[in-house]
Amino acid sequence: MVEILSDEITRFLRAAGPAPDDHLREMDDYAEQEGFPHVGPEVGAFLRFVARMSDAERIFEFGSGYGYSAYWMAEALPADGELVLTEVDDDELELAREYMTAGGYDDLARYELGDALATIERYDGPFDVVLIDHQKHRYADAFEAVHPKVPVGGVVVADNAITAGPIEFEKLLEIADGGTPDDVNTHTQGIADYLERVGTDPAFETIVLPLGEGIAVSYRVE
Repeated sequence: MVEILSDEITRFLRAAGPAPDDHLREMDDYAEQEGFPHVGPEVGAFLRFVARMSDAERIFEFGSGYGYSAYWMAEALPADGELVLTEVDDDELELAREYMTAGGYDDLARYELGDALATIERYDGPFDVVLIDHQKHRYADAFEAVHPKVPVGGVVVADNAITAGPIEFEKLLEIADGGTPDDVNTHTQGIADYLERVGTDPAFETIVLPLGEGIAVSYRVE
């Protein structure tokens, strides 16, 4: 897996950024102990910043795990806001509920067990911020599903836009450069397809940022 930022730069970003509270520190410890691939505090802080900048009232997550990213963003929502967490693992979703409750965010949260793509069909828009962080080969499908539910000024963020365990960065880079590498795995192809989809959508402006394992940030302009 490609290293995006040096350890020193990562330490600096964490030191200079907003400090996580005790519950987030506990969640970071859980990720380290269990080997759980959470977005980390740099991306978490950025997500909360995006939610604040967009005056978010409603947020939807495709893949919430144990609630780490949701917890970061929840503080940016108003008291009558809504944050929809989706997860296929019952134990992880229950742990997310425990953390959200401990942080005082349970009233904002909607916990949805099951396929996020099926869940989004049951919700009307708008969603001001959307996080896509589930199966890589379904990222483009998630974007299609939420496309009509993101208003102008809304933001879609996709995690693992540069790397993750199964993503072959050299082949992803070759695809981005216009090449056609052989034997591209489904995870890598899924990210490539997603970046192509959002990058050519005239309704969105997209950039990729080297935070965490890479995030693609798409802002709705029309």
